[in-house]
Amino acid sequence: MRSGQDPKTNAYRLVHGQADGWKDLYVDRLGDFLLMQSPLPLSELQVDATKKWKNALKIKGVYYKKLNRLVQQSTPASASPRLIMGLEAPDEFEVMENGLKYHLSLKQGYSTGLFLDMRENRQRILANHIKPGFTLFNSAPGTITMLNIFSYTCSFSVCAARMGATTVNLDLSRKYLDWGRDNFRLNQVNPKDHDFIYGDALEWIKRLVKRGDKYDLVVLDPPTFSRSKQSGVFMAKRDYGNLAKAATPLVRKGGVLLACCNAAGLGNARFREEVRRGVRSCGRKIALSFSAMQPPDFPITKNESAYLKVSWLRLD
Repeated sequence: MRSGQDPKTNAYRLVHGQADGWKDLYVDRLGDFLLMQSPLPLSELQVDATKKWKNALKIKGVYYKKLNRLVQQSTPASASPRLIMGLEAPDEFEVMENGLKYHLSLKQGYSTGLFLDMRENRQRILANHIKPGFTLFNSAPGTITMLNIFSYTCSFSVCAARMGATTVNLDLSRKYLDWGRDNFRLNQVNPKDHDFIYGDALEWIKRLVKRGDKYDLVVLDPPTFSRSKQSGVFMAKRDYGNLAKAATPLVRKGGVLLACCNAAGLGNARFREEVRRGVRSCGRKIALSFSAMQPPDFPITKNESAYLKVSWLRLD
């Protein structure tokens, strides 16, 4: 069990399955609440451990969610966690990560509003530092621009905005864009200084390219599976290379493409090659690259293999 040593972060993974000695059990601390996820009902041993974690971390309430890895086959109702211990969470509540605040909810079905495994990549934006010799933004604050495709609740954008970037946030859900605006306000950033575009990502990429828009940072963090009226079915394991190709013209010369994917069916080597193929097919060269690992609260073992793929690429 991790105790959360960073006083600026109270949202993190507490138990990561077999890697932490708990087969098929995943436990997230979300501020004052715990979220237990497993494909099976909790065992007596797991319930006893949960009570100990609840007391040790002064947790108000504990939720359980039946884990279904086939997201497209689940419904919002079946994907929503249910309270099993303690107090019910409000419709939305605050957590802190790297000193920033985010609104979360345990009543929205598939996700709580923040993907915890991307914490270190958000920190890289906040610190303006990818690795030694790889600074993210070279422009002065106030002149930095960022395009967040599939922006979800805009957590990447909040970090960039705090660094002085002007952000454009693109998503197929008005609800999530409104949630993103709330996250901006929560961190003393005026959402009116940023753009929030509702619509199909692939269609909007084409429009922005046609318009000649260029950005210092373009973030590609698509869902593993999505469906829209305009573009049809998107499957990350099949379509990521074409997505990278479509988005590359939006990265200015010397700018950075952040490509992320958690599709289990797309291995790391193939993911990296697909992204690079997409970039090179646009006649662009990669000047600097960095492949980020899963954070330490998502440990990798033989029985709990890596699923997250992250490439930071500076393009000439």
